[in-house]
Amino acid sequence: MKLVVNKDSELLEYLYEHLDMPKKRVKQYLVHGAVYVNEDRVTQYNYPLVAGMKIMIDTNSKNSRNLPFSIIFEDDHLLVVNKPSGLLTIATEKEKERTLYHIVRDYVVSKNPHGRIFIVHRLDKDTSGIVLFAKDEKTKNQLQENWNDYVSLREYTAIVCGHPKEESGQIVQYLKETKTNLVYVSPREDGKKAITNYSVLKTNDKYSMLKVTIETGRKNQIRVAFASKKMPILGDKKYGEKSKVNRLYLHANRLKIYYPVIKKDILFETSIPTEFKKMMQS
Repeated sequence: MKLVVNKDSELLEYLYEHLDMPKKRVKQYLVHGAVYVNEDRVTQYNYPLVAGMKIMIDTNSKNSRNLPFSIIFEDDHLLVVNKPSGLLTIATEKEKERTLYHIVRDYVVSKNPHGRIFIVHRLDKDTSGIVLFAKDEKTKNQLQENWNDYVSLREYTAIVCGHPKEESGQIVQYLKETKTNLVYVSPREDGKKAITNYSVLKTNDKYSMLKVTIETGRKNQIRVAFASKKMPILGDKKYGEKSKVNRLYLHANRLKIYYPVIKKDILFETSIPTEFKKMMQS
């Protein structure tokens, strides 16, 4: 089944409008990787369409995702996944096999024996959320070399212990790192500058759920920012939080970047994890 886009729109909305089939089936075609835009496989609902683009739907496709976590977006150049908490992004001296990279690489090779995968950026092991992989070196290099210029939004959801004095604010710090990989705030301006913005989404008697955006991408930046303000992120044992919860309550849920393949900005989003909502109900 083929369509030629006759107006600018978002992919799912356009398919709803132009396909004579149940909305549930339309979504299934997207989720299972059966929709192609200009020959690139696309799975993201809000993928931006421009008049003249060609859409092809493989109605006979039985392709399904086989990753143990969700794919947010996939085409022939980029793969965006929702990393679970507790999983390393790339290998270390202690752990070489059970990593996000290793799992995603196996997935790509299972679909295409000649397929390749390149990490574009990373999250801490204990942080969950959006991670980008490139499927070719050109895309990887374009994104990495222009990362600070291409990224216009890096948004996280965090649950911190306690309550900020203000409903919103900005934390500006200079960070350094010890030989044991612990990041700390330097009393002088001789470290790497880190800018962290926050606003309160919800509170209960113990915790505050915050929307956090960062203007710099320093190691452990968000974790150190709130720990230094005596409001460590729930579950952050590395920076002094002592509760017995089973994860770090920090999730990268929105990332907006300029995607050079389509020459447009694209927003990747995930929902806030269920355990975050449950914690704020307690």
